[in-house]
Amino acid sequence: MELEGKTVLVTGAGSGFGEEMARLFAANGAKVVVADLNEAAAKRVALELGNQARACQGDVSSSEDVKGMVDSAITAFGGLDIVINNAGMTHTRQPMLDVEEEEFDKIFAVNVKSIYLSAKHAVPIFRKQGHGIFLNIASTAAVRPRPGLVWYNGSKSAVVGLTKSMAVELAEDGIRVNALNPVAGETPLLKEFMGGDTPEIRAQFKSVIPLGRFSQPRDIAEAALYLCSDRANFITGVCMEVDGGRCI
Repeated sequence: MELEGKTVLVTGAGSGFGEEMARLFAANGAKVVVADLNEAAAKRVALELGNQARACQGDVSSSEDVKGMVDSAITAFGGLDIVINNAGMTHTRQPMLDVEEEEFDKIFAVNVKSIYLSAKHAVPIFRKQGHGIFLNIASTAAVRPRPGLVWYNGSKSAVVGLTKSMAVELAEDGIRVNALNPVAGETPLLKEFMGGDTPEIRAQFKSVIPLGRFSQPRDIAEAALYLCSDRANFITGVCMEVDGGRCI
């Protein structure tokens, strides 16, 4: 029960890494706002978690919607202690100039602007109470970029830079900011990230992961739990690889 008494907002919590984080955090005593663009998915996860969870539908690239997520935590549970910026998207693996401008803009809105918006609406609350935690989900793509994913790689590099910059500026307010860099994982984004899903493509991607497998949602959730717990209360500005050795 490491997070008993804490309230956590998890974006993209209707599936994949976000869903598993919501489940593990709830199992460790947290109250959880399950936020997702897919309302049905958010409601499914929240219903399964019971009274300690609330579903909230919203777009993380919309200031109004992000404010609604933060307000949902305050209304439902009386406060907010942790924000996990997990919602993200990629483009299909392809030559960099084949990605259309509209898709480029959407990737940066969802992967990068969302962090600005979460800060805009959550930092005043964290400052007032003298504590708070942001956990941003970046990617090994920021550290060991793959060809064919140039703009996605760039968006995740921005997440790493923002995490470190936020950590420095917000430390005096008692606010910790960290990130996770997952390797390719078994989530709904995997097919797009790989540019297809065949045994041959999977073998190609696994061949550069020393531990020989993709990440699983539980791998990411366990690392997230540590960084958001009091065990990590002297850790800020860290971008932790959860990658089976991919970035060695």
